Amino acid sequence: MPNRLTLSSVFIAAAALGACGGESGPVLLVYSPHGEELLTHFEQRFEAENPGVDVQFVDMGSQEVLDRLRSERANPQADVWWGAPAEVFAAGSEDDLLESYRPSWADHTDPAGHGSGDMYFSTYLTPEVIAYNEEALSREEAPQDWDDILDPEWRDRVLIREPMASGTMRAIFGAIIYRESQGTGDPAAGYEWLHRLDAQTKEYTLNPSILYQKLLRQEGVVTLWTMPDIEIIRAQQELPLNYIIPPSGTPIVQDAIAVVANAPNPELARAFVEMAGSRGAMEEAAELFFRIPARTDMDPAGLPVWLQEALPRINPMDLDQDLIRERTAEWMAYWDDNIRLQGRDSGY
Repeated sequence: MPNRLTLSSVFIAAAALGACGGESGPVLLVYSPHGEELLTHFEQRFEAENPGVDVQFVDMGSQEVLDRLRSERANPQADVWWGAPAEVFAAGSEDDLLESYRPSWADHTDPAGHGSGDMYFSTYLTPEVIAYNEEALSREEAPQDWDDILDPEWRDRVLIREPMASGTMRAIFGAIIYRESQGTGDPAAGYEWLHRLDAQTKEYTLNPSILYQKLLRQEGVVTLWTMPDIEIIRAQQELPLNYIIPPSGTPIVQDAIAVVANAPNPELARAFVEMAGSRGAMEEAAELFFRIPARTDMDPAGLPVWLQEALPRINPMDLDQDLIRERTAEWMAYWDDNIRLQGRDSGY
């Protein structure tokens, strides 16, 4: 039976393990936003390869993982952090929250997804897209590119995942601000764009599950989100959501993994990282969970048909990731203080 923990029960479980003197098998604790289906699959795979190990996940937003690791710095609870844009991992590395570990598959990934000092490595590439309810809109009726979502027809029809807790939304907002700055990093034009988006937005949802539910109930019909997540809920839950890949360019998130500094089970944590980035695990993630492998040595002909069809339509945005990483915290703080729920009052 898959283990799903609330944040509070992590500490209860930890206390119980300490009380029993470690008589049960070791618990490998992974913090991840990757969702129940993928996490359950790789939980079971790792446990089969490592009999006696109990893999447990805490499923939460990537920014929430970073905040949790900061709060646990003096007494780390997690062993592995799996899933967040490389820029968020970089912040964790700068805070000394990660252990330097170079997995055997490291040379087969894009250097853009490598952390300085081997602190983290990308496992998946995640394009950001415009998603919509296809029972409410045809593909032709949906916004076709980023700027289209600012058209007056979408006012009160846009739902956005709570940006402050979401690495995905931070990546999208950071890319938009950089794009609007025309490469200078001056956020003024980007802030104006986000003011206009805020004026269109009906609600900021607490988590992805609520976002999907509200889209399905047509409380809003359009959002900005990740391509693999929309693919998986279409396929596994048969929900009427679809997406547009913006032809002007899309941010490609390097979705990474790392061993937590001073992890309770460092050897098991390293073994989990090895498994997650292995060729077999990448193939399973692509076939079963619509993830795009970050490994550069995958045979394109062996990739799933959906991915072979999608790749030619993906036009990566030309972004200065170092600048975006350095400025994202500043930009998001400004958004939270000066833009959130203020777009209409500002005349947009």
